[in-house]
Amino acid sequence: MMRAAVLVSGGGTNLQALLDAQKAGQIPGVEFVLVISNRKQAYALERARLAGIEGVYLPTVRYENREEYHMALRDLLLDHHIDVILLAGFLVVLGKPVMEAFAGRILNIHPSLIPSFCGDGFYGLKVHEEVLRRGVKVTGATVHFVDEGTDTGPIILQKAVDVAQDDTPETLQKRVMEQAEWVIFPKAVALFAAGRLKIENGRVRILEEE
Repeated sequence: MMRAAVLVSGGGTNLQALLDAQKAGQIPGVEFVLVISNRKQAYALERARLAGIEGVYLPTVRYENREEYHMALRDLLLDHHIDVILLAGFLVVLGKPVMEAFAGRILNIHPSLIPSFCGDGFYGLKVHEEVLRRGVKVTGATVHFVDEGTDTGPIILQKAVDVAQDDTPETLQKRVMEQAEWVIFPKAVALFAAGRLKIENGRVRILEEE
């Protein structure tokens, strides 16, 4: 059984989507054992409690510098024998200690079709605000492996979502979550757990089922 940790800073809607998918039998071979948040009031921690999963509040202000924080985060993950890290709206850029310990085992969900509207400063509602400001007609979500850059790792899955003429950032965010994020994130985790994701020349190839 693959042991997964979900890192999240906010409400945890993608965490809930993962838990619901697991309950429905869509993510076999994965056990969600740890939820970590850098925000004490993150509702994701309550979702973890309701699901019987250990939730840990790990604030950056507890440590003198970024390096110490990421060493503590790495050690926490290692102590729980985590096999895969899932970033579900975690607004802390992972440092070298975590990246080295879990290379090739970190997946992130991003609310746009990478390489559009991604990178530094593009997170949460800000992504959808910029989509509408630019007049884009199609947006979506992306699941990708995490590397040293911001939203630059190999893409695993993407799903497009139409932008409505009367959309607000809030209505667009909701549609992208419902139609894309909550669909492709569980699917990508299931593919990873089944050993069906292979990185070749910086790109992800999805292997056929055996």
